Amino acid sequence: MIGLSPITLPHDGTKCHSLGSVPRWQANAPERLVLAALELFSERGYEKTTVAEIAARAGLTKSTFFRYFPDKREVLFGGDTMAGLLAEAIAAAPEDATAFEAVAHALDEIGREVFTPARHELAKRRRAVVAANRELQEREALKGLGLMAAMTDALTRRGAPELIARVAAHLGALALTIAYERWGDRPSGEGFGDDARHALGELRAASALG
Repeated sequence: MIGLSPITLPHDGTKCHSLGSVPRWQANAPERLVLAALELFSERGYEKTTVAEIAARAGLTKSTFFRYFPDKREVLFGGDTMAGLLAEAIAAAPEDATAFEAVAHALDEIGREVFTPARHELAKRRRAVVAANRELQEREALKGLGLMAAMTDALTRRGAPELIARVAAHLGALALTIAYERWGDRPSGEGFGDDARHALGELRAASALG
C-alpha cells in the first residue's frame, strides 16, 4: 500500500534537485528534512543514515528533527496527513454520490493536492528507497491499512452500509497504489487522477468477474 507523505513544494513548481550546503529555495523545516533524508537514503542507504546526518544535511539540529518526526523512518510517511485528506475529500463528495463515486472523488483530490507534477521526481526517489528496505515496506503496508480504515470510516459517516464502505475503501486503497506505480513510471508527473480513476474502474470490473 502507498504511504507517500504529501511533501509541500514551491507553489510555482520550482524543482529542488539537491539541498547541498545551501537550499536552492527557502523551505520550512519539515520539507528540508524530507529532502535531506531522501538524498541520504539514496546515496548511502536507509540503514546507514542517521538522524543526526539528516538534520545536518538539512542545516538543522537533531532536536528540530524530533520536533516533527519520531524517527528517521517516519520522514517518508507523513503521519496521518494522507488519511485525513482522503477522509475530508470523501466527506466533501456530492451528497448523492455512491460509495465508489465518493472514493473516486477523493482520488481526484489526492491527485490535485499530493501527486502533482512538482512532486513527481521526489515520489520516484521515495519509491526506490522504500523498495530497497524491508522495514520501510512493512511500514508502507501499515500505512495502507490506515488509509483503508480512514476511508471506511468516512464512507460509513456518509451513510454507506459497513460492508459496502469496506469494499469501496479496500478497492480505493488498491487503486491508489496502482495509480502511484503507474504515475511514477511515467516520464512526466501529469494525470495521477486519471490513473487512479482508471485503476478503480479496472478493480471494480475485476471484482465483479470474480
